[in-house]
Amino acid sequence: MTLMRKGTAVRRTVFAVAAAALSVGALTACSGGNTGGTTGGGSADDIEKALEAGGEITYWSWTPSAEAQVAAFQAKYPNVKVNLVNAGTNTEEYTKLQNAIKAGSGAPDVVQIEYYAFPQFALSDSLLDLAPYGFGDLESAYASGPWGAVDFDGKIYGLPQDSGPMALFYNKSVFDQYGIAVPTTWDEYYAAAQKLHAADPTKYITADTGDSGFTTSMIWQAGGTPFKADGTNVTIDLQDAGSKKFAENWNRLIEGDLLSSTPSWSDEWFKGLGDGSIASLVIGAWMPGVLESSVEDGAGKWAVAPIPTYDGTPATAENGGGGQAVTKQSKNPALAAGFLKWLNNDEESLEIFAESGGFPSTTAQLSDPAFVDKESEYFGGQQINQVLTEASGDVVKGFSYLPFQVYANSIYGDTVGQAYSTKGDLNEGLKAWQEQLVTYGNDQGFSVNK
Repeated sequence: MTLMRKGTAVRRTVFAVAAAALSVGALTACSGGNTGGTTGGGSADDIEKALEAGGEITYWSWTPSAEAQVAAFQAKYPNVKVNLVNAGTNTEEYTKLQNAIKAGSGAPDVVQIEYYAFPQFALSDSLLDLAPYGFGDLESAYASGPWGAVDFDGKIYGLPQDSGPMALFYNKSVFDQYGIAVPTTWDEYYAAAQKLHAADPTKYITADTGDSGFTTSMIWQAGGTPFKADGTNVTIDLQDAGSKKFAENWNRLIEGDLLSSTPSWSDEWFKGLGDGSIASLVIGAWMPGVLESSVEDGAGKWAVAPIPTYDGTPATAENGGGGQAVTKQSKNPALAAGFLKWLNNDEESLEIFAESGGFPSTTAQLSDPAFVDKESEYFGGQQINQVLTEASGDVVKGFSYLPFQVYANSIYGDTVGQAYSTKGDLNEGLKAWQEQLVTYGNDQGFSVNK
């Protein structure tokens, strides 16, 4: 199971209790959460000194590659002991982290965080700004999408590990059988959905029952910037041009009953991907590993193409992915920063991660011929990374998540998600989502749309 399969699968399920724990007093974490730690400072030289002197740090991660990476790091720096802890995946880990922040102790030195959750912990003043350690100089080493998720106006709260630029994964056998050309625009995608379902009512162009991560990524691809935050001042506009563009595009599929109602990540969903009843997916670049491990019947049938666009101009968005951060509770921030820098910037560590199935975020790996030109047996010998790496350079800039995105995702099903079950208007769902988010944000001490 790859990192993104694991992380994304879990984020599809909303746990109300965990969401509530994360949402309680997003701003109150500023008080009491930093005792015993550090508020910043340091330099690039401090990292080298700390690595040489050694010490002990704790690292929370659920990545399949973590154990091998820690072993390789300790072999290189024998004076350092890294205590690797799997504190749970996704929301489970975030709940434990938030509890430790509120308690003022118990947080790890280095922690894994998905991109959508970074703003919540960054704004609550829980993470160490790594810019003084020279991390800002590493920007050119990463694709713009992942880097933008950890860079908050020059304050660097982490380093990217993987990425998920979106592409179109499609069942070539099904497309060929029904004479469907690979769509390059959303109008063509809609026409393909109509043609396929008319030819065989048991087949659908894709499955979508409503997913917050997919919706935000699709709004991102459409050029939307519905969420903006400046400190505690937050603007939410889920009726901006990009949000409406996505909604009006996807409404055609919902209202035309052209989407499979099979829940994502269910056994039926994997079966549908294998038997051709679900003929395509618009999803992140981490998907190949999922198909290879979970959809054996699809071997040799699937292919990858760029995501359809609105006007033919290449444009995509990130869907999934994350990185690591240093918490302010760390007793040895320079050592923690040194480990993090090695973890997501050292060639040996990056190679270990790639071998585990993760899709890279570093420009060096994304341009390495050995990676880019690798032929995929599962995808019929296609050099799929040529498509996926190109997509990483076409990510639309300027999108950001809410500082309470974890909570936002938890109420998505009760707002936007209702449009799927009633075959209603996504715009009405987006308005309802916005209304609840504005109320919640103001109740938590933010100034939202004021």
